[in-house]
Amino acid sequence: MKRWYLYPFSVLYHIGTSFRNKAYDIGLFRSTSFRTPIINVGNLSVGGSGKSPMVMYLAELLSKRYRTGVLSRGYGRKTKGYKITNYDSNYKMVGDEAMQLFERFKNKFVIGVCEDRVFGAKKIISDMDLGVLILDDAYQHRSIKAGFNILMTDYNDPYFKDFILPAGDLRESRNGMKRADVIMVSKCPSDITEEKKRYYISRIKPTPHQEVYFSTISYDENVFSKTEKLPDNNLAYYDILLITGIANPKPLLKHLDRFAKKVKHLKFPDHHSFSDADVKKIVGEYKKMGDYKLILTTEKDYVRLKTFDQLREKLYYWPINVEIDRVEDFNNKIINYVRKI
Repeated sequence: MKRWYLYPFSVLYHIGTSFRNKAYDIGLFRSTSFRTPIINVGNLSVGGSGKSPMVMYLAELLSKRYRTGVLSRGYGRKTKGYKITNYDSNYKMVGDEAMQLFERFKNKFVIGVCEDRVFGAKKIISDMDLGVLILDDAYQHRSIKAGFNILMTDYNDPYFKDFILPAGDLRESRNGMKRADVIMVSKCPSDITEEKKRYYISRIKPTPHQEVYFSTISYDENVFSKTEKLPDNNLAYYDILLITGIANPKPLLKHLDRFAKKVKHLKFPDHHSFSDADVKKIVGEYKKMGDYKLILTTEKDYVRLKTFDQLREKLYYWPINVEIDRVEDFNNKIINYVRKI
């Protein structure tokens, strides 16, 4: 969303962020380097751009070869400091994204949170003897120097069509893309044409050292509850109460429309901390529906909503994954970076 009346403030914001970046570029501000390979997944804009699925993809890929860790801020948690996610954790302790990772992968790799990225990186690398660390959403956290940067940009809202806050949604100027090693255009339509790819590449204008890839979001063939799974084509038999607390639920709604026609959507803000009043509203809407009904949500929202007894037995979530074009080339680029360090 463009807010042109705030453009004068965007000029001031641009001056501030540009000075900060320049200070890091010339060494006036210090960036901490690590001997352990660090891959940073981030974006230029606020809101969702497919970072979480990409972090999941990378962690699963690398954990087959290396002792892998993921470090995020732990957005939305009620605690502070450095914490490792384990079986005693919940989203209030570590945030919904860390819990989403743990719920899916358990101990396949290490998942930590810390608002101080430098301290957290030092701690998780040394304590957990990591072979590689993935930083979630740390593109603007330049106090830590990642060896490999992946910049995510949404196909439907690319950074090259956006403007700096508060008139637009960019955290820094478009020039920030130059720090990336890979630019990933996310949430592409599954039938994206080569002509459309060339258009995006022409607008991105990658530097000689950069590579542009395109990815799509794929949904699992089943939705899952606490105890069972339901094939997606069976959703047609149910009234669906869809609950979302994510930045952009439109792709989910579009996909759900392929399977179910009776859908009631309750939309909440990104990372929403559901209250008892919210749950009362959800239960109230659920009771109004027909005999065959279920509550469907995202994998990220599930880790928050399942903590309420009134919802736990009625709740299903729909896992997502990322599919990357030229996937072998992308995988080799990631593995070769880690191998060379």
